[in-house]
Amino acid sequence: MIQTRPVARVRDSDRTKQDLLEAATELFGARGYERTTIREIGEKAGADPALIARYFGSKAALYIQTLPTENENPHLSDMLDPARIEATIRRVHQVGPSPVLQAVVRAHDDPAIQTAATARIDSKLTAGIQDRMEEAGLDSPRLRAQMAVAVLAGIALGRAAGTLDELAGAEENQVVHLTVRLLESLLDEDSLKPDNPSPSEL
Repeated sequence: MIQTRPVARVRDSDRTKQDLLEAATELFGARGYERTTIREIGEKAGADPALIARYFGSKAALYIQTLPTENENPHLSDMLDPARIEATIRRVHQVGPSPVLQAVVRAHDDPAIQTAATARIDSKLTAGIQDRMEEAGLDSPRLRAQMAVAVLAGIALGRAAGTLDELAGAEENQVVHLTVRLLESLLDEDSLKPDNPSPSEL
């Protein structure tokens, strides 16, 4: 059931805009872009849904605003921190995936949204990991970085969805331990080298 904020008689425009943004962030994270309606966002924020067009321009523009922009660029060591992984997995299981995690695994028909999502994911997650891969002198640093992001997002989303019953029912400590092991494998210099040479290498 969607919890909504009461509609005040007099609303501050900045406060209303922030309420709409917070409501959209939560709903997009829990349901995804396509399954979230403008009306639901307005109801949850306790505001007139028509104000979304006034403050943000469109639903698509509002979605782009919900994607994090802070310059976190986590280092690889942060991605391997069990506490960070556990927090991510627990949050997704309890309240649903954030827009940025959904954007990792879901393509959008709107080119503007897709471009914005790619840029936000790159600045928030991939770039910092790629830097560490390059510092370590590993080959294919960007591929390794994107695979690390995909591993974490896929495990978190798969666990929350419940379709993979063993993953959904496993203890968090075990999931975190195995996730760390998978991410650590991307630090192996030979991990992305094929066991058998391709025809071009023969």
